[in-house]
Amino acid sequence: MTPLDKPVKRALTIGDKAYTLVIDPDGMKLAEKGHRRGVELRWKDVLSGDAGLAAALQASLAPKKRRER
Repeated sequence: MTPLDKPVKRALTIGDKAYTLVIDPDGMKLAEKGHRRGVELRWKDVLSGDAGLAAALQASLAPKKRRER
């Protein structure tokens, strides 16, 4: 099996939006293409069961997008 010793980037589409997924030795990050901020999950959080809590916390701290009228 190949060790994960450097970041691996992949592009994916969810619905009609493009995203970038980066998997590295510390965890993974999913961000909308062209944006730096996204959802990050650390492997230790996934293994401890805290991944859902960490994702919810990040979502609650993220700046809210303004609705266009």
